[in-house]
Amino acid sequence: MEGTEVRVVEVREVGPDTVAVTLEAPPGFEARPGQFVQLRAMVDDADGEGGGDGEDQVDAGDDDAVTRHYSISSPIVDETFELTIGVDPEGTLSPWLAEVAPGATVEIAGPWGRVYYADEPRVVVLAAGPGIGAAVGVAERAVIDGGSPTVVYRSAVPVHEDRLSALASAGADVRVTADDEAFEAAVAEILETEDAERQTFVYGFAPFVEDAREAILAAGGDPGVAKVENYG
Repeated sequence: MEGTEVRVVEVREVGPDTVAVTLEAPPGFEARPGQFVQLRAMVDDADGEGGGDGEDQVDAGDDDAVTRHYSISSPIVDETFELTIGVDPEGTLSPWLAEVAPGATVEIAGPWGRVYYADEPRVVVLAAGPGIGAAVGVAERAVIDGGSPTVVYRSAVPVHEDRLSALASAGADVRVTADDEAFEAAVAEILETEDAERQTFVYGFAPFVEDAREAILAAGGDPGVAKVENYG
């Protein structure tokens, strides 16, 4: 879809330096958890730099217009949808989004991406950093559909703890690991039994993606069949 102006409905903190931004969904907008949108906003004093937000590009064509890509973290998109955004104090757009008031407008385009939940019977989601947004969305959708997903989240300081707790209460296998060794051990335990109906997802920045692939391989799995979203 072409870029469409939408309103910010809510911004809430979901952990250290992380916010969940709820946007109104434009007419005809359909998306799956794990897909992403391009978000564009007019930000005062934009400097034209990426600012370490961990997304993609700044559009310098319109003075202070800044563009980034963010994953959808809603299990279902209806009248609204949510983006989980890591806030980099040195960035341009993410600090602005963390402070923006409901009713402000931004422009979105998309959704895009092929690393999304597609009604798989069993899912294992490996995540780190802002990848936890996509991970909880995928896992929640699997629960809604009657599944019992597994989430392995590598983080010393977790975000979305309320949603992770709710997933565990709903029957999901949720594991939060603070270091590489614990993460590898969790992946090995989960993947030790072969399951032709299981789909593994990976969401995170490049170093984590590589660690996740190595953990899958060490566990006897095939990282080549995992659905992987590398945030760069």
